[in-house]
Amino acid sequence: MCPHGGGAFSGKDPTKVDRSACYYARYVCKNLVAAGVADRLQLQVAYAIGKAQPVSLCVDTFGTGKVSDERIMQAIKQLFDFRPYSIIKNLGLKSPIYSRTTNYGHFGKSYLPWEITDKTEDIKSFLGLK
Repeated sequence: MCPHGGGAFSGKDPTKVDRSACYYARYVCKNLVAAGVADRLQLQVAYAIGKAQPVSLCVDTFGTGKVSDERIMQAIKQLFDFRPYSIIKNLGLKSPIYSRTTNYGHFGKSYLPWEITDKTEDIKSFLGLK
């Protein structure tokens, strides 16, 4: 599941963090779960106008974490860049991919870039997991 604020995603360009940062949070969480860090994970991201870095990042594993939430947060901050430009670049959000989100939602489609779990080995290495 991926709760979000900011209304609808459709119609917003990728510079709007209420769209792009939600996609990126999904990407980060999927990679963390795929790496075996937790069975369930939610990431809260908050931005302020004029600030590239989030003003807040919070993680909750709902008690399913294999390592502490603090260590998971360290991994997130070290391995993932939440600046809007970096999100757009890392997920290829300037590419013509949005028509694929018009039917049946924005999440759970393996061909979308925020559904790919390509950072699992980096996460495992950072956290010392096998």
